[in-house]
Amino acid sequence: MIDVTCAIIRNDENEVLVVQRGEKSDHPFKWEFPGGKTNSGESHEECIVREISEELGIGIVICSRLDEVEHDYGQKQIRLIPFVCDTLDEVPLLTEHISFRWVASTDLDEIDFCEADIIVAKQYAGSESRSGNNAENRSETSSVDDSGLRQIITNLSSMKEVEWFCDSALENNAIFRKLLEYSWSDDKKLNFRASWILTKVCDKFPDIIYPHLSQIVDSLPEVNNESVERSFLRILSLSDVSQLSEKHHGLLADYCFTELNSATSAIAVKAYSMEILYRLSVIYPQLANELAVSIRALMEEGSAGIVSRGNSVLKKITEIPLD
Repeated sequence: MIDVTCAIIRNDENEVLVVQRGEKSDHPFKWEFPGGKTNSGESHEECIVREISEELGIGIVICSRLDEVEHDYGQKQIRLIPFVCDTLDEVPLLTEHISFRWVASTDLDEIDFCEADIIVAKQYAGSESRSGNNAENRSETSSVDDSGLRQIITNLSSMKEVEWFCDSALENNAIFRKLLEYSWSDDKKLNFRASWILTKVCDKFPDIIYPHLSQIVDSLPEVNNESVERSFLRILSLSDVSQLSEKHHGLLADYCFTELNSATSAIAVKAYSMEILYRLSVIYPQLANELAVSIRALMEEGSAGIVSRGNSVLKKITEIPLD
């Protein structure tokens, strides 16, 4: 029996990532949840984080674990260990698969999965339905004490629970401040989940973040979790940065140019940095040329996602009126 891990990776729209196997694989052109074999001495959790980084080049945070699935493929027997994970990376870099799709959980039954993955997909769809019902009950009865709030965040499993947070944060400023506080926590699972929820709150109620934008800018160099960095940059990329002071404009521009020109920054970080720098270029047109040069250099060796985003920003740069 071979232990194999797989990841049910959710994006910020609560869609699930599925990948397609190649023609020369064991299951040609079938779709599956990404993952791979567990190495000797490696935990299942360590395995799935490593496999997703190697296969897709994206970062994940493990949120929960589903029941193991044992399946006999004839030539081999596997024990498939599924993990439900979150990510803010939208464009994976395929190294072993030929295609990918983001799929709503309600549409997973339409995917031509490998046999063991069919069982995992059904299990996940069922867990989503149950957690949605729990979220409705929670919104009526949950207290907002610190320990209770931390537990809700770390065990978050459905978009209905996120909606509860969005509405509660608007009604109760203490909850919103807790989300900010937890985003700087040393607990990586807590800070990722809190900052991710924060992005959804700001999507729904964009004005709520403006009194705290300067605090976020100040904290960026100290953030030690790439997932939190992506969350903060996403919030800033969708915000009216003209409300920041000139000092914070400078700090933000320096930070984003550093990330944009770095060889190690994640794709999502570069994409959000482009958008933030474009917004700053509208305020300071003298930044536009430097931004265009950086984007063109990045696009020369960038992925399809970076090239697409780069072309979009370059087009907008040409529309900036120059004095």
